[in-house]
Amino acid sequence: MDTSYSREERPPPKQGPPPAVPAPRDHLVWAIFNTLYMNFCCLGFVALAFAVKARDRKVSGDVEAARHFSSKARCYNALATAGSVVLPLLLGALIVTGVIHLSKLAQESVGFFTYQFSGSDDEDQ
Repeated sequence: MDTSYSREERPPPKQGPPPAVPAPRDHLVWAIFNTLYMNFCCLGFVALAFAVKARDRKVSGDVEAARHFSSKARCYNALATAGSVVLPLLLGALIVTGVIHLSKLAQESVGFFTYQFSGSDDEDQ
């Protein structure tokens, strides 16, 4: 009894180059913008330093280090942008609510300071 199976001739799979992994972004333009215009607590400058490191690593071919520095640059850019946009808006909102509260307080206290004790001097006689 023949238990052998006929094998179909299949060509071996082609071994080409591995799929290209996209190079990590260095966020350099965003870091320059944050350094020049939104440098909240020097976070824009720190983001610029990491963006330059990411670009250097990407050019030298060290993709993992470039990805690491790119991630740090993105985080510091986001913090600098959020700090430069959110904190002034929050401060403005606090000032507006404080002014509204003080104006209501002043309107309520006008009656206290304009109180007249007695309208005529006839009671003293």
